[in-house]
Amino acid sequence: MRQIFLDTETTGLNAESGDRIIEIGCVEMLNRRLSGRNLHFYLNPERPNHEDAVRIHGLTDEFLADKPLFASIADELMDYLAGAEILAHNAAFDVGFLNAELKRLGRPSFESQVSQVTDTLLMAREMFPGKSNSLDALCKRLEVDNASRSLHGALLDAGLLAEVYIRMTRGQDSLVIDEVEAAGAEVTLESIDLSAFALPVIAADAAEAQAHAKLIAELDKASGGKTVWKAPGAEPAMA
Repeated sequence: MRQIFLDTETTGLNAESGDRIIEIGCVEMLNRRLSGRNLHFYLNPERPNHEDAVRIHGLTDEFLADKPLFASIADELMDYLAGAEILAHNAAFDVGFLNAELKRLGRPSFESQVSQVTDTLLMAREMFPGKSNSLDALCKRLEVDNASRSLHGALLDAGLLAEVYIRMTRGQDSLVIDEVEAAGAEVTLESIDLSAFALPVIAADAAEAQAHAKLIAELDKASGGKTVWKAPGAEPAMA
């Protein structure tokens, strides 16, 4: 199963009014393990950022001025995403911006080129109704370390979302690349013949036997004589 966690940063909040994508981050997971094959772009949006947006992501117009246009990375991006399940937090926002960019180029819709889109925000709202389900809130609730997230960043946020998702779906406590599997090595477990081991048997001494017998008698009395381990008609031996 191939899943890609995707996040975007934009010049503003409204793709329909001309806001554009300025950063795309993608983190790939294969069969619930990070593959390490990620994708990241900064983009020149060909328009100024809103001041409020810059306060969130910190990507200034000057920084973005020499970055590639979306048109120049569209093939690489969509080839990478093709056929995968895409997971995004508030997916309608990211997909809306991606569709706007693709429409400018006369290309098919985003949804038609991937296997499905999963909104992790909707998943979180179902799991934690009535609570804050922002990415920061989920990181805190699920104990995902987001100390490095002073500003929003597409690749950083996609990686945090992957950690959050795996904990939300109870797969494992952390996402790490399995070095053995990454190298394509097979792991075999050696069969051990347990009959080769001599296990010591340590007998109870008199004091231990007496304490055990007393405890059994007390349990039998507390259960009204209904203990299942006692033989019919037999009483625990008392010293």
